[in-house]
Amino acid sequence: MKRGYHHGNLRQALVDATLALIADKGPQGFTVSEAAKVADVTPAAVYRHFSGRDDLLAEVARQGFDIFAALMEYAYDNGRPSPLAAFEATGRAYLAFAQKYPGHYKAMFESGLSPADHPDLAHVAAKARGVLERAAEALSLQLPPGRRPPATMFSAHIWAMSHGVVELFTRGNGGNTQFRPEELLEAGIGIYLRGLGLLAADR
Repeated sequence: MKRGYHHGNLRQALVDATLALIADKGPQGFTVSEAAKVADVTPAAVYRHFSGRDDLLAEVARQGFDIFAALMEYAYDNGRPSPLAAFEATGRAYLAFAQKYPGHYKAMFESGLSPADHPDLAHVAAKARGVLERAAEALSLQLPPGRRPPATMFSAHIWAMSHGVVELFTRGNGGNTQFRPEELLEAGIGIYLRGLGLLAADR
């Protein structure tokens, strides 16, 4: 009896196999046949659950964004203990996720998938973005209405900064700096918030 069927959850067995292959070969470096082999099933069995490799990668990415959104929600904690602390916590959650779930992270951001082609993936990715946008909006309320930056732009800047720090360290270049990724992100967020007038200059 094939192991995937014995486990009773072939779909998840294929996702787990894909995560193992991503760790070894990257999100574009394996075939459906290889995923089937790792899951100990026939290639034909894969197509009972997924239309192809992109569909399989999309499910890995969807599960990753689901985990990511939950971590972001936990970090944000409805703006507690303060809008600033909650906002900074979401940035740290980004780094923590990338470090703990590297296979999911690569499927989410390095697979070349278009969320528009995978509605379930697009939905959960928007959910994760929404947490950061809420955090940005709550923090920007400290400014007069005419000076508040759009929450979508504000959060996208922090997302890009967080992503850049992750990429710097996951690509093996982090050893060129004496700073830890958390320190780089905290300093970058601090500079950005001061520029917006959301953080006192002497903090």
